[in-house]
Amino acid sequence: MFDRFNIAVLLPCYNEASTIGQVVEGFQTALPTARIYVYDNNSTDGTALKAMLAGATVVRERRQGKGHVVRRMLADIDADIYVMADGDSTYCPTDAEDLIRTLITERADMVVGTRRGVHDDAGRQGHAFGNRLFNILYREIFGTDFNDIFSGYRVLSRRFAKSFPAISNGFEIETEMSVHASRLKLPVAELELDYGRRPEGSHSKLSTYKDGAKILWTFAMLMKETRPFTFFGVIAMAFFATSIGFMMPVLLEYFATGLVPRMPTWVLALAMLMMSIIMFTAGLILDSVSRARTEQLRLHYIATPVRAAPLEKVDSGVALPRGEDQEAGLQSAPRIVRERRG
Repeated sequence: MFDRFNIAVLLPCYNEASTIGQVVEGFQTALPTARIYVYDNNSTDGTALKAMLAGATVVRERRQGKGHVVRRMLADIDADIYVMADGDSTYCPTDAEDLIRTLITERADMVVGTRRGVHDDAGRQGHAFGNRLFNILYREIFGTDFNDIFSGYRVLSRRFAKSFPAISNGFEIETEMSVHASRLKLPVAELELDYGRRPEGSHSKLSTYKDGAKILWTFAMLMKETRPFTFFGVIAMAFFATSIGFMMPVLLEYFATGLVPRMPTWVLALAMLMMSIIMFTAGLILDSVSRARTEQLRLHYIATPVRAAPLEKVDSGVALPRGEDQEAGLQSAPRIVRERRG
């Protein structure tokens, strides 16, 4: 089944020298026809060399942050199916076959490997609590498509990869990918997989509080972009409630005595009321703008070819077509010789 598809394995890495060689070799065994790319994000421990010796194609991304790496990977590499994992050996390469099979049989655009046992991640209870909290928050705001929005083990279709306008810089990128799928109502699937512990010498790059704050800010910004009426509506209600709170004592005193002794309070209440009206109006206008942007993203997604550009050759040296005419090309070709890097 997989021989008909051009598969790329994408491994963003930062200081994973102790595990990257094992991970590359694991994916080479699990997906022998796939091309394996390691994007090194300014590692200082020899990660790039270990990946290169293991047979991967290594690319350097100098902008620090996983979001920068993922954005460049999806832009640089042309494939039919993208397998995205981490280089820390917490994801099993042999599970990639099940993820790809699910993507193909379900005709999905993204399959997420939800992590069984993620709450026992090296005993870091702060990460476990954050995972639960943010997944609940995601389902309340953006929908119930996903149960593990922070999983780094994902398989993407070409249409998803080439229509995803990645803007995040760090570990928020997985959240943005999930919101993109929910926003466009793309077909997605989840597959529960075992989640391994990091081996000795490998350390998590996540900061419980710093990255948690970044993810919370990303939630707010993505809500502003995708659900502006709800976002600004909540702010409008807060201003309106505050305005009523300041206004009622002044009004009661005015109806009782005919006087307004607390003029500054009355002016503040009116200012709060005006802010409430402005926020409500902004949300109403931006909701129409967001709907138009969603329609444009959807049209771009539909217009993206499902298959990639030519990447295979027959032994006569003639390139095989990919795309609409690939099936005919495969039937007429005598033998396919796939290029293996490394």
